[in-house]
Amino acid sequence: MAKKRIIQAINEALVEEMTRDERVILFGEDVEISLFGDTRGLSQRFGPSRIRNTPISETLITGMALGAAAAGHRVVAHMMFANFTYTGFDSIANQAAKLRYMTGGQARLPVTYVAAYGGGRSIAAHHSDTPYPLLMNLGGIRVAVPATPEDAKGLMKACIRSDSPSFFLEAGGRGGEMGEVPDGDYVTPWGQAAVRCTGGDVTVVAIGSMVKLAMAAAEVLRNEHSIHVEVIDPRTLVPLDEACILSSVEKTGRLVLVDESRDSCSAASHIAAIVADKAFGSLRAPIRRVTVPDVAMPYAPNLERLVMPSVERIVATIQQLKDCRP
Repeated sequence: MAKKRIIQAINEALVEEMTRDERVILFGEDVEISLFGDTRGLSQRFGPSRIRNTPISETLITGMALGAAAAGHRVVAHMMFANFTYTGFDSIANQAAKLRYMTGGQARLPVTYVAAYGGGRSIAAHHSDTPYPLLMNLGGIRVAVPATPEDAKGLMKACIRSDSPSFFLEAGGRGGEMGEVPDGDYVTPWGQAAVRCTGGDVTVVAIGSMVKLAMAAAEVLRNEHSIHVEVIDPRTLVPLDEACILSSVEKTGRLVLVDESRDSCSAASHIAAIVADKAFGSLRAPIRRVTVPDVAMPYAPNLERLVMPSVERIVATIQQLKDCRP
């Protein structure tokens, strides 16, 4: 067990998987020099036959990834920013998400799309989206959103080893956060949430980078208001661990969802609907969402902070909810 940054954990997973399986190849617009750092050093280690920079064309990247995966490679397609998936979306939405079904399972598509999501870095609207609700809606794409270095490594391995197309979403510009990473080979299981903090008053489901904020809010609420929060990290949104969330809500009777995507049709909206359908009798207060308003992410740092979820917003929402009486 050693402490590592999220970016280091991702890089380590890529090295291990490319060493383990010669079919793993990786390409994207900046995988050789690696501005983000997650693919740094791979080109020198594995050579141009397996690591390749591409032109600035997301249509090319996603189309090539699909064809190479269908031909027998295990492909890691690095999209850089999650917004860039929009310009390569046809191969993802119309082909990758559907071909296993349309071929009766004959086509295996082991392709992992890697992209950095989210705001908080003042890099403006074209680089700050959180589009996992769009991916959740496709019906044939697995979606991993790790919050810790341990899960960053374990979920990257799970994506690469999957025979189905997967999205691995890393919190953009926040890959320097430290955490324990177990030694040896391990894979984080699909569809198994992690309970990061136990409590009996309120359930908080926080996605990806929002887990850190939820944990900070839980500490404030415990120390200053004697409110004990249970924080659940879904780890994967497709498949989603509904049982873990429902079990917690049945215990606490209250639910707050913290999601960096826009509020309309968000992951938070979907999870709220599941709980309303399957655990309505357990609720002692309305479900609340802490999300991003339905606007483009501002460039100005002060405006960006205004729309992003924060510890203060989470604390205030939970306090209001705790004051509700059944």
